[in-house]
Amino acid sequence: MTEPVLSVRGLGKSFGALKATDGVSLELRPGEIHALIGPNGAGKSTLIGQIAGGIRPDRGEIRFAGRDVTGLGTAARARLGLGRTFQISALAMEHSVLQNVVLGALGARGRAMRFWRPVMGDAILVKAAEDALERVGLSDHAAMRTAELSHGQRRQLEVAVALALKPGAFLMDEPMAGLGTEGSLRMTAFLDGLRAEAPILLVEHDMDAVFALADRISVLVYGRIIATGTAEEIRASREVREAYLGEEDA
Repeated sequence: MTEPVLSVRGLGKSFGALKATDGVSLELRPGEIHALIGPNGAGKSTLIGQIAGGIRPDRGEIRFAGRDVTGLGTAARARLGLGRTFQISALAMEHSVLQNVVLGALGARGRAMRFWRPVMGDAILVKAAEDALERVGLSDHAAMRTAELSHGQRRQLEVAVALALKPGAFLMDEPMAGLGTEGSLRMTAFLDGLRAEAPILLVEHDMDAVFALADRISVLVYGRIIATGTAEEIRASREVREAYLGEEDA
């Protein structure tokens, strides 16, 4: 079997008496979209934070691209090729759209902010940012102040920031959040093609998107994975229906 790009084993994180993640294990394989679903408060964003490096786990191991990255921070993991989009926007609203993509790539490479102006004159880095904007359909907005973008355009911009890193894997935390029907369909089509470039661990509440995209789905409830399988297997699981799919999101 092909070695997974990302492997999580026995990951645990507690906040006082609350076990946000409790012995979580999952894999992200080459070329796949692996969706992580579960009710609000299940621990999904905490798990993504641990995988990305922003939250240090209490126990367990995270391996990426064949190496143990459990002790590495966010920037170090990004430099290895772990690209992330956020549930809540982390964009610099006063900078231009193009500057955000360059800034994201710059920060991930661990370059000091005092080099900001010279880097904006770096033709190679700027070209990579422009290419990423073209791919997500924001080329015409490159000079626009990010605060002036619509919510859906900001989601596209976050994907462009991740693309500029040329990652080996994507962590995407609710990329459909706040998008209308047309926006969700466009994002779904884009992510469907993106898996060939790098596998995607996708946290998403939009079940239409999840079942359309995911090769495998893991269901997280109260910090534990209760099932992993294909869309058909998850749909057919009585335990999953009772724990999540049969309930409306709060």
